[in-house]
Amino acid sequence: MITLKLANQTVKLDQGELVSYAVNEYEYIHQKGSPGWGSSDTEMFPVIGPTVANNFKVRTPIGDAVQDQHGILRELAYELVEQSATTAIFQKKYTANTKVTNSKYPEKSSVNEVHWPYDFQFQKTIHLNNEGVEITFKIKAEEGMPFMFGYHPAFKTESSAIAIEVSASKSVTVSEIQEAGSRAYYVANNTTIVLKRKQPLEIKTEGFGQFMFWTEVGTMVCIEPITFYPYDTAQDKLSKGYDYMEKDVKIYKVYLKPNKN
Repeated sequence: MITLKLANQTVKLDQGELVSYAVNEYEYIHQKGSPGWGSSDTEMFPVIGPTVANNFKVRTPIGDAVQDQHGILRELAYELVEQSATTAIFQKKYTANTKVTNSKYPEKSSVNEVHWPYDFQFQKTIHLNNEGVEITFKIKAEEGMPFMFGYHPAFKTESSAIAIEVSASKSVTVSEIQEAGSRAYYVANNTTIVLKRKQPLEIKTEGFGQFMFWTEVGTMVCIEPITFYPYDTAQDKLSKGYDYMEKDVKIYKVYLKPNKN
């Protein structure tokens, strides 16, 4: 467990996973073991969403890949690259066509191994500053590699009546997000939302451009910035949601800013 501290803010990281963000001991992050989801955060890459209806195959320009829900990245372990009092940098590396054990098999999946036909390097930096938490994702891969990317953190809520403000004129409650079910609640063309808890949290993004929200309980909600919403597209058309590496590096950012009204 790694702990970052700055004034009244504390971040805790477990093998790269953001398991706690507290301000004056007020916790924002969903805790493992609590009802709703078994994790606190993860990353969805290089695909987002389910692939089961397409027999777990995903098309790429250089051949089919085998991917389970939300992609292969979550099956790789983070390596700690650098650490200071307020910053931690983690990294994952993947070599093209390496077969990786699928942790969802056999209980939740029929495919025991997944693979991707490109090399990539994925870096996650968590930095505490005076405004809150800045999370930076840096993806390195060859030019032309297709990908989707989404960040998948979970936040505590006091009840299903808690709302997420998606614009000055629109909010959605946790209860409404529950009703959306496994397809998640989609918010297009948006880079900033506010979780209206007792102590609100602003979530601002760069590079994503949209969100999806998901939960099955009233005491947590996943607020997921994404590059592509997969549930309005047939699974054999998932490749329509790809972005492509234009250079060798793509950078995405998420800012968690507490006490915004």
